[in-house]
Amino acid sequence: MKRVIDINSDVGERPEALISGSEEKLISLISSANIACGGHAGDAHSILEIMKLCKKYNVGIGAHPSYPDRLNFGRIELNLSAEEITQFVYYQVESFVRIADANGFEVNHIKPHGALYNVAAKDEKTAIAISNGISKISKKFILYGLANSIMIDVWRNEGFNVEAEAFADRRYEDDGSLRSRKFLDAVYSDPEEAAQQALLIAQEGKVFSVSGQEIMIDADTICIHSDTENSIEFLTEIRNKFLESGIEISRI
Repeated sequence: MKRVIDINSDVGERPEALISGSEEKLISLISSANIACGGHAGDAHSILEIMKLCKKYNVGIGAHPSYPDRLNFGRIELNLSAEEITQFVYYQVESFVRIADANGFEVNHIKPHGALYNVAAKDEKTAIAISNGISKISKKFILYGLANSIMIDVWRNEGFNVEAEAFADRRYEDDGSLRSRKFLDAVYSDPEEAAQQALLIAQEGKVFSVSGQEIMIDADTICIHSDTENSIEFLTEIRNKFLESGIEISRI
C-alpha cells in the first residue's frame, strides 16, 4: 500500500477555466501540474499564470508537450519522423523552461500529452525521440509515463528519473493500455467510480480492465484530466477517500 502518492492533472488547456477560477480550484487539489506548452493548447500567458498558481499552492510544475496539432487537441497520431518529434518536444519544453527561469520558477517534470503519450507507451523510437528532445535541455527533469509501458524502461535507460503513472478517470484494456477515447466508456463519468479506482491503485497496486481482468500497476502518480467532466468533484472524492485511508497526497 502507498502511504504517499502524487496526484497530477493536465492543465492550461482551456482559457475559460483560467478565467472562471475553476483552474485554480483544481490546482489547489493536486500535487503536480502538467501545463500545456503550445502544442495542443496553451501560450506564454497561460503558462505563466498557471505557474503562479502552482507556486501559490505548492504544486509541482511540469511541461506537457504534444504533437503540434491544436485543431485535434493533440489526440490524433501524426506521421512524423523521430527527428521531427525530437525537435518539437525540444522547442515546446525549451520555451516552457525559459518562461519558468525568467520568473524564478523550477520545472519539476515533463509528461507528454495525448496521442504522443499513447504512441510512446508502445513505440520505442517515439519514446527515445521524446527523451532526446528533453536531453537537449537537461536530464534533471522527472519524466511521467504510463506504468508498465515501454516508455518507462526507455527513459530510465536514457538516464532520466521516471515516475510511473496510472489514471483514475480512464478505463484500461486487458493489455494495460488506456481505452481509446473513440469508445464512449473510455472515461469515467461517476466521481465515486474514479475515486474507487484511484484507491485501488494506491492500496493494492491494481485496476480492473473493461472485461474485468485484474491488471497490476505499481504507480507513483495518478492522473485526473482537467477536461474530464466534473474533474473537481473527482479530485474532491479522491482526496476524501485517501484522507480516510491514511494516504498522503504529495510530490514524491
